[in-house]
Amino acid sequence: MTLPPGNPMIRVLQVFLLLDVIVFALVIPGMIQVSDRSVLVSALSGGGAIVLALAAAATMRRGSVGFALGWLTQVVGIALGLLTPFQLITGAVFAVLWVTTFVLGKRLAAAQPTP
Repeated sequence: MTLPPGNPMIRVLQVFLLLDVIVFALVIPGMIQVSDRSVLVSALSGGGAIVLALAAAATMRRGSVGFALGWLTQVVGIALGLLTPFQLITGAVFAVLWVTTFVLGKRLAAAQPTP
């Protein structure tokens, strides 16, 4: 599930991934303070999600690997809700935005005439 090269929605998806990085960084103290998770668990889970989102954003224009990592980032964002409940809502919102942007990108690709 990728978008064709040159699709303007690729840039928007990259921005969403960078916003995911910010959310994942903010969820670490939330896991520690609100959900009483250990610092180690919080840092490893949040840090791993950050690395995944950065890798996805960095490789998005290079092909299907970036898109696969982007989809996985959305799943991880929701799965972090298992460690702290407020992340379920945030992860779901970002996943809905990701899917919506992807669908709009597919529609743009379909609407463009082929040479």
